[in-house]
Amino acid sequence: MSDHPIAARWRALRGTAGGRRVALIPYLTAGFPTPELSLEALRVVVAAGADLVEVGVPFSDPLADGPTIQRSTQTALDHGMTVARVLELIHRAALPVPVVVMTYLNPVMAFGLERFVREAAAAGVAGLLLTDFPAGADQGVEATVAASPLALIRLIAPTTTADRLARAVQGASGFLYLISRLGVTGARDQVPADLAEHVARVRAASPLPVAVGFGISTPAQARATAGLADGVVVGSAIVEALGAGGPNAAERLVRALAAAVRDG
Repeated sequence: MSDHPIAARWRALRGTAGGRRVALIPYLTAGFPTPELSLEALRVVVAAGADLVEVGVPFSDPLADGPTIQRSTQTALDHGMTVARVLELIHRAALPVPVVVMTYLNPVMAFGLERFVREAAAAGVAGLLLTDFPAGADQGVEATVAASPLALIRLIAPTTTADRLARAVQGASGFLYLISRLGVTGARDQVPADLAEHVARVRAASPLPVAVGFGISTPAQARATAGLADGVVVGSAIVEALGAGGPNAAERLVRALAAAVRDG
């Protein structure tokens, strides 16, 4: 049986000449700034050095997202993006790296969970991250995703207790997404001082790779995070660059982030 695409990607990174290489994971909102520019952006971030890509499904009530992602989401909704169109976009992009869909539970359930996992896998999606779905909240949902080709990726907060962390990592696959700080997504000035402690706690609870996101926006922050984690997720800064300067600006930023992560 062949490796799952996400597991294979991490294994390739760990076997990189010169030792372990940290993954750069850009986030893009599907359909922003327009559907066609979104398609171009997906391709250019991979060309610029993305190891995996997170694609956000526009949703009208994005509670975990900061102002940059909220604005991009509204723009995408105004362009008529739906779950079906997000999957079509991913299919058209045909990216050579694993794609993780990041979304809230409501759009998936409205689309139909079994239909979603089936059509997402057919479109080339490798993993699913449900932002507002705690581990154990619905065993039926978890079982459906677990039985599909999609990895079920868990969000871990820095305040997660030892008991909750143990439950959260059960049934998780692909990697664990550690939120670097509490609050919504968005650029911050520096990496939290206690990040190393939180990464160590998560690593002690699971053998899965640990990617860190929320608030990482500059190459310096990406480099600092790469010294601690297996992966670095950058969203708001890339979305902001894309909105202000188009795919070329996003590509320049991702190249700089990729170089920083590999120096980390």
